[in-house]
Amino acid sequence: MKKLLLALLSLFILASCENKPETNLQITGVVKGLQKGTLYLKKMGDSSFITLDSMKIDGKSEFESNIDLKSPEMLYLFLDRGETKSGDDNLMFFAEPGKINIATDLEYFYSKAVITGSKNNELYENYKKITSKYNEQQLELTVAKINALKSKQMDLIASIEEKSNAITKRKYLYAINFAVTNKDYEVAPYIALSEINDATVKYLDTIQKSMSPKVAKSRYGVLLSKYVGERKKE
Repeated sequence: MKKLLLALLSLFILASCENKPETNLQITGVVKGLQKGTLYLKKMGDSSFITLDSMKIDGKSEFESNIDLKSPEMLYLFLDRGETKSGDDNLMFFAEPGKINIATDLEYFYSKAVITGSKNNELYENYKKITSKYNEQQLELTVAKINALKSKQMDLIASIEEKSNAITKRKYLYAINFAVTNKDYEVAPYIALSEINDATVKYLDTIQKSMSPKVAKSRYGVLLSKYVGERKKE
């Protein structure tokens, strides 16, 4: 009887292990100052966000999520604060299989986030640091153009537009060079699709052809190849 019970217990444990979904990404983290709320881990589907996991915070500000990530891609950590509202409730990061840690703050959920464990995200953060400078320059020129339009300074407007076009060109060339240089990482086709999808098709084709075989098979690699093919038909 004892042997039978042990055998049944072993079968139950084995069945439980078989039914347990496989995971290849562990996300741990802390939201300093958060005592109560819910965190939602999401990804972008064809037309809307898809929830991958939800984590309730009640007393402890630490959280953990284990999911199966088919391919490295951009994920989004949404914070539902409950009764209080904030415009800073969405944290995007480039996830990849392995272990990722997210340390952030309740008051500055996005801006103070420190993410470690993802090479793709590290590269993406470096990319944003450079492109933010281009964006700041464009913003300054936009303000200058508005003022010039008010005073009808046509020569100045033309000069501002020329400078703006030059900055846009430098930004695009930097994105193309960045993607080709980092052809072994999934962040390369992501930048091509999200940042410069309206670039001349020959530049997108250069990025597409430079991708390593592994990246070409990834979600963004497949999407880029499809997009370049459609652009060529046009």
